[in-house]
Amino acid sequence: MLFDPLTLREVTLRNRIVVSPMCQYSSEDGFANDWHLVHHGALARGGAALVFTEAIAVTPAGRISPEDLGLWKEEHLETLARIVRFVRSQGAVSGAQLAHAGRKASTYRPWSGHGKIAPDQGGWQVVGPTAVAFTADYPQPAALDEAGIKDVLAAFAAAAERALRADYSVVELHAAHGYLLHEFLSPLSNQRTDSYGGSFDGRVRIVREACRAIRTRWPERLPLFVRLSCTDWTVGGWTIEDSVSLARLLKQDGADLIDCSSGGNVPAAKIPVGPGYQTAFAERVRRGAGVATGALGMITSPQQAEHILRSGQADVVVMARELLRDPHWPLRAARELGVKVKWPVQYDRAELK
Repeated sequence: MLFDPLTLREVTLRNRIVVSPMCQYSSEDGFANDWHLVHHGALARGGAALVFTEAIAVTPAGRISPEDLGLWKEEHLETLARIVRFVRSQGAVSGAQLAHAGRKASTYRPWSGHGKIAPDQGGWQVVGPTAVAFTADYPQPAALDEAGIKDVLAAFAAAAERALRADYSVVELHAAHGYLLHEFLSPLSNQRTDSYGGSFDGRVRIVREACRAIRTRWPERLPLFVRLSCTDWTVGGWTIEDSVSLARLLKQDGADLIDCSSGGNVPAAKIPVGPGYQTAFAERVRRGAGVATGALGMITSPQQAEHILRSGQADVVVMARELLRDPHWPLRAARELGVKVKWPVQYDRAELK
């Protein structure tokens, strides 16, 4: 099954291997560069079906670090479109993950430091559902008012339109990992008392509105994914049951696949990391909400990926670190599973016949 095609709306993936959005923290003023072209190009050349560009900020204030990619202005289109063209030339599909980092913005990239960047060193005012910092060494957010929420929703819609003009075939709404939309979902970070807080319906409102806002600019023929952290791994937080309920609503709002991750909103959460530790979430959402799902998290072997699909836990496997270790993992997986796939003609001499 790993090499069976999958059609979502009018887009067909050549197999079930999806490259997870992985931040490279290597851009300047939001622009993609040669690093991004070579990084994503290698993953497409290696045989994956869908290659997501890293989290792309929809506003400058929505960047995790100053070195994040952006789609908040027209000038960003050209360098991203160059990547999309090359990915397509290798037989893969390009996806753009649209993101806003919320209270986890204005922080150092991993190898440059930790925590908040001071304003005199290029940091900025961050926002969140509530004026509560992620941790003591992260920036103090300003609580978004309703006008600010409308601006964020408009930014997601505008970024989706730019992604379309850059010729992406899939967009993903990032509502996971403790970033802005996840912050609204979780009662641990959303202490609002207005219509964007309190009850489940209030806390999910911004995610549903973002999904619908994107759909106003993103054509019906192209699929829309949503990444959720399916649990906060903390008592009193967001749960898998909440994720199933939200997934049902997002399906009505135009989402085609739920990308099932977890955690990121509670710094001290105890997460039982190990092979397959998140695949049960993909299965729960798939069965409970009747929507396609992606399973991710420490998927490393072809046999493991095949089992996830054959046992009905997910429709695609979404891979990250293992593809950094081996961008040609899909070609190796095909050989191990006894499936004939097309190699790049330039590499044909290396194929084990």
